[in-house]
Amino acid sequence: MLLRSLVLSLLFVCGPAFAYGGAAHRLIAELAQERWSAVAKAELAKLLALEPGASLVSISTWADEVRAPSTAAWHYVNMPRDSGCHYESARDCLEGRCVVAAIERQAAVLASSAPPEERLKALKYLVHLVGDVHQPLHAGYADDRGGNLFQVRFGGRGTNLHALWDVGLVDQWPGGMDALRDALNLAVTSPVDARIQPARWAEESCRIVTSSGFYPNDHFLPADYGQRFAPVLLERLASAGRRLAVMLNQVLVRP
Repeated sequence: MLLRSLVLSLLFVCGPAFAYGGAAHRLIAELAQERWSAVAKAELAKLLALEPGASLVSISTWADEVRAPSTAAWHYVNMPRDSGCHYESARDCLEGRCVVAAIERQAAVLASSAPPEERLKALKYLVHLVGDVHQPLHAGYADDRGGNLFQVRFGGRGTNLHALWDVGLVDQWPGGMDALRDALNLAVTSPVDARIQPARWAEESCRIVTSSGFYPNDHFLPADYGQRFAPVLLERLASAGRRLAVMLNQVLVRP
């Protein structure tokens, strides 16, 4: 009830045009690193020591910084509008080119006895991709490129729905990043299914995309859009952080 009261008291105001930012990924990494097991913490320290000064937070945006045509599809998955948000790998992830399969592959590398440099690279991908699969429009529709082609206007300014969810709702949180952290610390206490199920996480995101009002009517973003979807944003960030921690705690158990 405290979280709900906090969220409903916030008034979202859109800012200028949005550019891609890593604030959400850094927040997710912060949440995860507060929940490491002692074993995972020790193993992560060994891997991160390969790049002096690196932390889970600092590497959380690496996968976007090195994005290439060969890896671009690893950041999302598209499901048909009539799929009922039911993920089918043969249909939705051809040749393993989607975020679901990418998470599974990188987790396997991190859990393996591969050279430390390869395992660090897998860690960098995992930290980022677990965040991506929890962003609703990274499991959206192919025909509008996950909301990238869905233009919206608010306050006389234009952006697209994907950019709004990637950056706008986070960067324009009332009270700034400290206020968002406070809200997340409340949200992260809520129960969450922490099993390692990337396909299920994608289906959760897809169902949010199909919810009423997610795509605003007439491409006009209502003034209360951010307020209405603030609880959803908090749930996705909190779930991503907790699930990332669970994944690392499991795959970093060395024989």
